[in-house]
Amino acid sequence: MQYFIFADRFFLEDRVEGPGYLEIVDGKFGSYSKEKPDCHAEVMNYQGYFIAPGLVDTHIHGYKNHDIMDGDFDGLNTISLELLSCGVTSFLPTTLTSSKENLDRVVAMIGRNYTKVEGAKIKGIFLEGPFFTEKYKGAQNQSYFLDPSIPMLQRWQELSNYFIKKIAIAPEREGAGPFIEFAVKQNISVALAHSHATYEEAEKAIGKGATTFVHTYNGMSPLHHREPGMVGAAMNLKDVFVELICDGHHVHPVAANILMNARGRRETVLVSDCMMAGGMPDGDYKLGEFPVSVKHGAARLPGGSLAGSILQLKEAVKNTVQWGIASPEEAIYMASTAPAKSIGIDHEGGKIAEDYAADFIVLTPSLDLVSTYLDGVCRYRQEEEK
Repeated sequence: MQYFIFADRFFLEDRVEGPGYLEIVDGKFGSYSKEKPDCHAEVMNYQGYFIAPGLVDTHIHGYKNHDIMDGDFDGLNTISLELLSCGVTSFLPTTLTSSKENLDRVVAMIGRNYTKVEGAKIKGIFLEGPFFTEKYKGAQNQSYFLDPSIPMLQRWQELSNYFIKKIAIAPEREGAGPFIEFAVKQNISVALAHSHATYEEAEKAIGKGATTFVHTYNGMSPLHHREPGMVGAAMNLKDVFVELICDGHHVHPVAANILMNARGRRETVLVSDCMMAGGMPDGDYKLGEFPVSVKHGAARLPGGSLAGSILQLKEAVKNTVQWGIASPEEAIYMASTAPAKSIGIDHEGGKIAEDYAADFIVLTPSLDLVSTYLDGVCRYRQEEEK
C-alpha cells in the first residue's frame, strides 16, 4: 500500500523540510519531495501541520494507573496503548529496585510478551537498579541495594529472552568496572544514577563503557567547584548522553539550559520518568512499593521527595520550546532520535528516514499532538480531530 502525506513541515532525519510530500509504502517511510507525486496514490492532507518522528521514551515506569512493577501483561498492554496519546511510538518499560525474585518475575513477563502489545512498541527493558547507593536513593528501596552482579544480570538476560537494553548503576560500587564491561559486551547500554560518585569515579565508569547519566541533576552528587561530582561529569565528559526530566519540577529551566549548552542538544535525551499516576487525576498512588501523593503536577513521597513524574513526553518537547531553551527541531530530536541513539536502536527507529517503520506524529505549529501513526496506520487521533 502506498500513500503520500502533504504537510507544512517535516522533521526529517537530518533536516527540516516543507511544505512537501512524504511517501509511505507498506508501512515504511519512502522518499520526500517538494513536488506533488506524479501518480494516483492517495494524498493525505495535513496542510497547516507538522510531521515528526514518533517519540521514544527510554525511561518510563508506568502510565494510566499501571506500574511496570505490577508484572502483568494487561497493565503493560494498557501502558503501550495509552502512550500513543503522548506521541510515544517506542519505549523501554522501566523497573525499580526490588527483590531479585520480583525483578525475575517482571523481566520474564516482559520478555515473553513484548511482541504482543498493541500500542507503542517495546524496544527493550531498562533496569533502574538495584545497584545503587543510599545518599541519593530517591524513590528507590535501599533495603535491596547491592553491588553490581554479573550472574544476576546474566539471569535477567536469560529470563527476558535477552531483552535487557539498558541498566543503571552507581559507579562507586564494588565491581562496577567489570560489570560495565560485561554489560557492554551484551549490547546493554550502561547508565549512571542514584550515586554519590566523585567526578573521577564517574569518569572511570565512562571509560569502561557507560554512556548515559540518568535524570541528570536528580539522584546524583552535585557540581561543586572543588569536586565536580556526577553533574560535572555529565557536563564535561565526551561522547555521553544525559537524560533530562523537563516537567518544571525536577529541573529548573535555567539549569536544563545550562546542561543542554554544556552537553549539546544532540546528546540530551528527554525522558518522562513517568509513574502510574501519569494521565490520572491528583490523588494517592504507588511507585513500586512506595506510597506516592500527586498534587499540582508533581508526584512525591510522604517526606516530600519527588517520586518519578506524571510527565507526558510530548509535554517535555513543548516545555523546552516554551521555556525558550530549544527550537522545535531540537526539542523533537531530543525526544526521538537522541533517545534512540542512546540505546543503540537508531538503525531501526527514532527518525523519519527511508525504509524505517513509518512511526510518526502529527503536530500543530504550537506542538500540540494531533495524531500518532504506527507503521503508517493512524492509531491515535485527538478527539476534536475525529
